Amino acid sequence: MGNPFVYVQLQSQNLQEAKKFYSELLDWKLEESPDAMSSYTEIVVGEGTAGGMMMCPSPQMLSQWLPYVGVDDVEEVTRRAEALGAKVILGPAEVPGKGKYSIVLDPAGTNIALWQAS
Repeated sequence: MGNPFVYVQLQSQNLQEAKKFYSELLDWKLEESPDAMSSYTEIVVGEGTAGGMMMCPSPQMLSQWLPYVGVDDVEEVTRRAEALGAKVILGPAEVPGKGKYSIVLDPAGTNIALWQAS
């Protein structure tokens, strides 16, 4: 079986507006993460894929959803993605106590994150 989507993250230029919109539209419970290095909001939906929201890391970045796919070895899968024509945007990088991730731009120009849980 293939690797599943395990997390989705919204990177927004207007985080407060996004929180209001999605919580009202989809009845999501939003919780501020106490251990994040910067402001981060967890999306609590009960069953289903977990998610989060944050400000875009750069003012030049467009607001977008970023899906995360679970992998066993993020370094190996990142190298394989690059060999298949992807561009590595970030990582692999560690999230202390949680896991490692990388973000790649596939050959068609779409971002996807690779996640290896601790």
